[in-house]
Amino acid sequence: MTIALLGRLLVLAALGAAAAGAVVGIAAGRSRSEAGLRLARRLVYAFSVALIGANLLMVYALLAKEYSVSYVAQVGGNAVPARIAIVSLWSSLEGSILFWGLVLGCYCAAFAWRTRDKFTDVMPWTLATVHLVAVFFAFLIAGPANPFLDTPAPIPTDGPGPNALLQNHLLMIVHPPMLYLGYVGMTVPFAMGVGALVEGRLGAAWMKATRTWMLAPWGFLSVGIILGGWWAYEVLGWGGYWAWDPVENASFLPWLTATAFLHAAMLRERRGILKGWTIVLLIATFSLTILGTFMTRSGVFNSVHSFTQSAIGPTFLVFLAIVLVASTILLAMRVHLLEAEGEIRSAASRESMFVLNNLFFVAFTFTVLVGTVFPLLAEAVRGVKVSVGGPFFNRMSVPIGVSIVFLMGVGPALPWGRAKRDEVLTALAVPVGVGVLLTGLGAALGVRSFWPAVTLFAGGFAGAVSLRDMAVPVRLRLTKGEAVGDAVVRAFVRGRRRYGGQIVHLGIAMIAIAIAISQSYQLSEETILEQGQAVGIGDWTVQYEGTREEVTPNRRSTIATFGIARNGAPAGTLEPRMNVFRGSMQPIGTPGVRSTLTEDLYLSVMNIDSEAGVVGLRAFVNPLVYWIWSGMFVIALGCLVAAWPSRAAAPREAPA
Repeated sequence: MTIALLGRLLVLAALGAAAAGAVVGIAAGRSRSEAGLRLARRLVYAFSVALIGANLLMVYALLAKEYSVSYVAQVGGNAVPARIAIVSLWSSLEGSILFWGLVLGCYCAAFAWRTRDKFTDVMPWTLATVHLVAVFFAFLIAGPANPFLDTPAPIPTDGPGPNALLQNHLLMIVHPPMLYLGYVGMTVPFAMGVGALVEGRLGAAWMKATRTWMLAPWGFLSVGIILGGWWAYEVLGWGGYWAWDPVENASFLPWLTATAFLHAAMLRERRGILKGWTIVLLIATFSLTILGTFMTRSGVFNSVHSFTQSAIGPTFLVFLAIVLVASTILLAMRVHLLEAEGEIRSAASRESMFVLNNLFFVAFTFTVLVGTVFPLLAEAVRGVKVSVGGPFFNRMSVPIGVSIVFLMGVGPALPWGRAKRDEVLTALAVPVGVGVLLTGLGAALGVRSFWPAVTLFAGGFAGAVSLRDMAVPVRLRLTKGEAVGDAVVRAFVRGRRRYGGQIVHLGIAMIAIAIAISQSYQLSEETILEQGQAVGIGDWTVQYEGTREEVTPNRRSTIATFGIARNGAPAGTLEPRMNVFRGSMQPIGTPGVRSTLTEDLYLSVMNIDSEAGVVGLRAFVNPLVYWIWSGMFVIALGCLVAAWPSRAAAPREAPA
């Protein structure tokens, strides 16, 4: 049996398991059959095992250079290193959909295992929804995006290798999987929302479980988005990390609605409000992941991040339409169950700030969505090419983003329910003082622009609230005579979700401040240098020392060496390069970056003439970029803390 045939059989087995699971899940939901529920769960495991096997088989084919498999012939190569061969699994359309199926299978199997014997009334419909989504992606893998086709004769003895951009930095080993873990993971909370609607079970316990299952994909998506910016910064050589590219926006859109859901679900759990809104956000988040997948794989958007173009775009649009129509009908049928059980008693309360924060998230989502799809709609309807670029997004999104960061501090600072005027002033006084102090420090260091200054205030305010919110439980325990170590541990264990959320808020405040300063106070210099010449930029001096060639099996690199000094003191060398990968004639630059806590020196070569000893150089000084990447690790830590499983057993039934 050939590898291609075995792969096709595994994919067909996954498709069969998903289709059977959907039927069994629906039947079990209608008849409330425990045996049917167990079978639906086992079919989830079968789907997962089949796709794990198919992915392992493809990895083996890529490593073994089995060019008889069509996908290997498309992206494989004899000179491709092993680690790049593995990365090739998601480097093109067919492999990326296969990898999507792997992640979906793992998520669904983990969900089925973690919820065994729990929420037995809602689970059949939830698993049926999971299976229906799995049917769609298994159909894609088995049909229009099949990576296991036989290569037409004559079978090649070598291949072109994956896209050169995917070979140019180690971040491409972790960035795409993080995005997939974020995107695909949204399937589970979406299915939980659909299951709750079908069964009419919208209780707080089920919503708490749904929120928990949203935390992990939200965290992965957050890390994936920032890693994408880091990759663009380290590879593309333009001195920035975010350009409102359509594919960047495609990942940002579901992040916005998922973040709104996490806050809305807390209100549903604690105060009994926003019951219907939380379901709408679940549907919107999943729908935006499908829209984002269409944007990255249809070829209708031009983007350096879009590595695959194909004709399967209409298939995604049909699936998106089915999801939206079915969800809308289901919402309409269950609208009588979506009435709020609680109310907002005061504008000066935590819940009112959370609602306002949700409105800003929706406004942000609408702004990014319109700016992203409007050029495409304008061209389709009127035949006119319209460009919506960075100035539009910055003008519209900066005020919204700063407002979200500020409210991120106001909400946790206020109590639940009704707050008295003195309580509000007491809660906000110290954080406001910290925000003013940080703004004053920024002004002393040269921050003069309005929005960076406002961001310093909002970030300082939100960060102070987060630190205080984590310190208060410890202080209360210390006043009761507990030892410092015991007070910290017990407060952390009892308030794990609270601590996780505040750690995430700290990371977001760090990133917001770093973005505001780095975007507003970047220095740049573009010049041509002969060997021995130097150029100054900010506190740095950059001297061109020469070039050298470096050849590896899969690429040829021309490396320019620059001696750098800061305030006259030597600080080593940087070596930006131009790479030409095997199978590609287009040179790809790799900048040289020297990072410090306060700023980055960033050198990118535009061209190198080795014979004449001349180099075209773009130099940047980017302040505080280091703190963007550091904020990513803080967010990841907060998500890990908040999502860590608790020892308390979940209820076996979801209360109405």
